[in-house]
Amino acid sequence: MPLVPMTAFLPRAKKEGFAVGQFNMNNLEFVQGIAAAAKEEQSPFIFGVSEGAMRYMGIDYVVAMAEIAAKESGVPVALHLDHGSNFDVVMKCIQAGFSSVMFDGSHHPYEENIVLTKEVVKAAHAVGVSVEGELGTIGGVEDDLVVEEADAAMAKPDEAIRFWEETKVDALAIAVGTAHGMYKGEPKIHFDIIDEVAKQVDAPIVLHGGSGVPDQAIQESIRLGVGKINVNTESQVSCTAMIREKLGNDPSMIDPRKYLGPGRDAIQQTVQGKMRLFGSSGKA
Repeated sequence: MPLVPMTAFLPRAKKEGFAVGQFNMNNLEFVQGIAAAAKEEQSPFIFGVSEGAMRYMGIDYVVAMAEIAAKESGVPVALHLDHGSNFDVVMKCIQAGFSSVMFDGSHHPYEENIVLTKEVVKAAHAVGVSVEGELGTIGGVEDDLVVEEADAAMAKPDEAIRFWEETKVDALAIAVGTAHGMYKGEPKIHFDIIDEVAKQVDAPIVLHGGSGVPDQAIQESIRLGVGKINVNTESQVSCTAMIREKLGNDPSMIDPRKYLGPGRDAIQQTVQGKMRLFGSSGKA
């Protein structure tokens, strides 16, 4: 089936109490592993593509691989720009064939974030593309995005509610204590913020930094209104660990298929586990 916007499944996710995973596309093995997991689980999913990953693979390759994965998996798939930094990047992705975009205006002053996000929503919705907006500052490291822990800032519920009312984004990412990358300790998620905001907005809440968050915390977040959860680092860790194991066991191995294939299988296993945890299995 063709690529779809996130609105093809996120409203149902919030209504029925499950979450759809965003799994980042880093190369062909990630595309294949994620798509295979979705086909096996019969789960909708979101390919997240950072600006760095897009530069690495090339935007035309990204769109082509996503389209093939959507066709082969037979489940609803959104191709989503992750942390789009400006209007021009967002428009470039829409023109190339992305079905969903995130404009991350969280580093701008609050009022400016609203104005800029509204411009993106107007342009994207005009051509049937879904939009994610962000409020608050999520710490950690993800690709080009580096935010020191001291600089991370929780979203204020009243500001988040007004932000959604004015922008009408299809998914609302708010900083609630998670971070990009793996955690050194257990993250402290502010469930009260999720609860207060989710009750007042129609859009599902997005949880960035889903890698390494305890299962119980994930389930509680979903219960309170989280409908989209981003996972990348765990897939990278499992893939890289398998590749290191294969190369370590056989120093003479030079055929990339013999170590990247098992790496791809490790990604698939990781993603399937997340889909089951999120409750999206069987929701395609």
